[in-house]
Amino acid sequence: MKIKDIYTIYILAGLFLFFHLFPFGIIPFPGPLYEALALLQYYVREHVLFCLIPAFFIAGAISVFIKQEAVLKYFGAQANKCLAYGVASISGTILAVCSCTVLPVFGGIYKRGAGLGPAMAFLYSGPAINIMAIILTARVLGWEIGLARAVGAIIFSIIIGLLMHLIFLKEEKAKHADAPLIMDDTEAEKPMGQTLLFFFFLIAFLIFAGWGEPVEGGHPFTFFIYDYKWLLAAIALAGIVLSARLWFVKEERRDWFQAKWNFTKQITPYLFMGIFIAGLLLGRPGEDGLIPSVFIEQLVGGNSLSASFFASIAAAFMYFATLTEIPILEGLLGAGMGHGPALSLLLAGPALSLPNMLVLKSILGWKRTGVFIVLVVIMATFSGFIFGRIGGVL
Repeated sequence: MKIKDIYTIYILAGLFLFFHLFPFGIIPFPGPLYEALALLQYYVREHVLFCLIPAFFIAGAISVFIKQEAVLKYFGAQANKCLAYGVASISGTILAVCSCTVLPVFGGIYKRGAGLGPAMAFLYSGPAINIMAIILTARVLGWEIGLARAVGAIIFSIIIGLLMHLIFLKEEKAKHADAPLIMDDTEAEKPMGQTLLFFFFLIAFLIFAGWGEPVEGGHPFTFFIYDYKWLLAAIALAGIVLSARLWFVKEERRDWFQAKWNFTKQITPYLFMGIFIAGLLLGRPGEDGLIPSVFIEQLVGGNSLSASFFASIAAAFMYFATLTEIPILEGLLGAGMGHGPALSLLLAGPALSLPNMLVLKSILGWKRTGVFIVLVVIMATFSGFIFGRIGGVL
């Protein structure tokens, strides 16, 4: 590792410790700057160790241990479209991730050769179809919104992926012009079962270590998982270490860590910058940033098209940690928010955020990122508007 990288590690570790330990509550001047720092501290404490870092390890493992031919077979330009979009559209059911945590995994898949369409479908579905969020939405906000969120998110991911593919078809053809043809690999390789089990342990650690405390009245299974989350996470971690030692040689493990570090360097600065700006502008749940929350509540009242549009725009720039959008919406609905704008927020918010946009720009460029943002906002707006109109008859 280069000396520059070692210094960077020290800087990142120092910033992590600072934001994790510094008592920002002693600051005597609450306001937008305090909200920005407090939101960043919340993210550092709740998501870095047991969500973001595991996601970086998964992304690094994809880029090193998954053969490019396998990615091309299932997600590449020549892959079966039904299979590619079908798998991508339901991927979020096993990943309890937010719009930021999904980015390293998306980057790993895309840079490994996945087509833009399936990769974008995965990017949207990862945080949007979180099975825990769908269930909690139905229990807290009503089965109508819960069902509309689940169906809408799956359809969204497919449509957005297909539209991104068609809009950038010329660029995608040029990108994949020199891609290898999909063919049977006759070279000696590790058994598929070993690789799958290794990734199972990686994903299991991400899920169990980041399992949040269930709300009162939740399903008993969620409480069981929460009570034993650290035991389950420890078993998964032991599986990761053991399988990495037994099945991968030293050079492969070294490449894995290097790939993980490359993703960390690329994504972390944009991510933290975006979280800080989001907190500065919009504050935290229940607290105001530069934009007063009462102003937002007034604009999302009723079920008008403008209310759904504003809810989509506001949700696209706000940062929602996994499941936090539900209590926020519960409060907004109590303040007069319509069910249509509520669905718009649920369809746009988990998949987008200002930190998410900044990181996507570094991976895709502003053009593709901008089109993705516009597609999500437009589809969330009209879906919410339509749902608001027909919701009363459900």
